[in-house]
Amino acid sequence: MRPCFIILDYDCPGNISARKLVIETAKLNVITAYSSREVIETLARFPGVNGVVLNAQREGSRMTCAEIIAKLREVRSDVPIITVTATGNDPCGGEDFHVSSYDPKHLLSVLERVVPESTQEIKRNEEIGQQKRVQE
Repeated sequence: MRPCFIILDYDCPGNISARKLVIETAKLNVITAYSSREVIETLARFPGVNGVVLNAQREGSRMTCAEIIAKLREVRSDVPIITVTATGNDPCGGEDFHVSSYDPKHLLSVLERVVPESTQEIKRNEEIGQQKRVQE
């Protein structure tokens, strides 16, 4: 089964679509949340996800990033949480990893660290698929 991550970002199609595209291009599944309340409820509904990716600079949110992380930990204390900011220098506290939103390769490398066996299996399957296509 492919790894699955919940993403919380601004309710702005360009931001979330770019992050989703990066993650989905790596053949990982994504569940999208558009508010702090929704990400907490989504984790409660899908507790088996492999992690949560949060934009740490959620302007206009009623909860701070640190409060969101605390609520997520109440739902599932061991869920890996990755925060993202434009600079990559402003973690909000409590997350497991923090990356720059302008460095998609770093985000993917962190996700690979969260689910190493699964991502290696995906890469092996892709290599096998490419070899079969070349042989055809």
